[in-house]
Amino acid sequence: MPAIEFRQVAKRYGARGSEVTALADLTLSIEKGELIFLAGPSGAGKSTLLKMIAAVERPTSGTVLVNGQDIGRLAASGLPYLRRSLGLIFQQQRLLSDRTVLANVMLPLVVCGANDGDAERRARAALEKVGLAERMTALPQSLSGGEQQRVAIARAIVNRPQIILADEPTANLDRVSAARVIDALKAFHAAGVTCVISTHDEQILDRAARVIRIEHGQLASMPAPTGPAAGGTP
Repeated sequence: MPAIEFRQVAKRYGARGSEVTALADLTLSIEKGELIFLAGPSGAGKSTLLKMIAAVERPTSGTVLVNGQDIGRLAASGLPYLRRSLGLIFQQQRLLSDRTVLANVMLPLVVCGANDGDAERRARAALEKVGLAERMTALPQSLSGGEQQRVAIARAIVNRPQIILADEPTANLDRVSAARVIDALKAFHAAGVTCVISTHDEQILDRAARVIRIEHGQLASMPAPTGPAAGGTP
């Protein structure tokens, strides 16, 4: 069973007669454990696609499946359980400026009811994985843009998600910072996490094993899966 599957999915916004189509008749499949880059220009529909995986948006027509679960039929009561299996990373990190880096990363665990000791232990481990152990007591505004994005990654993975969704995670970062962010995401992929990363940065795509291209809300190209996730040779 694929980790993510879109079956003839369309997403339209606006009133009938003046609708804007964000995605049109999109069919694709992402296997468990894959590292996927979604490529395409701004406005191509990449963000909408990621939002539908997280059930932030629902399809106008067609079917979106995440770990076999039909997102279009998911009740509101099921959303927290879906999102606990997802790590979400957006361009705007939305870090809380009045809390330390460590407290920001602990927050998803505290919200889910973890005790403070366990939440702190796991948050410290997540920050160590993204190379920010020495910045735990700092406030977010004292960090560089690249460091803030790595804090956002740590916060996204602290719940040990099965799938990471990253929407333009290197936007507005310099080359060195962007490379560190991608390296951090690739490290989680190496541990078995399915990663879907959207970008319009062609230089980043040079490091990709599989690229799905979206243009004008439609699939422009989708190479077949490769590697262990697709049954290939490790």
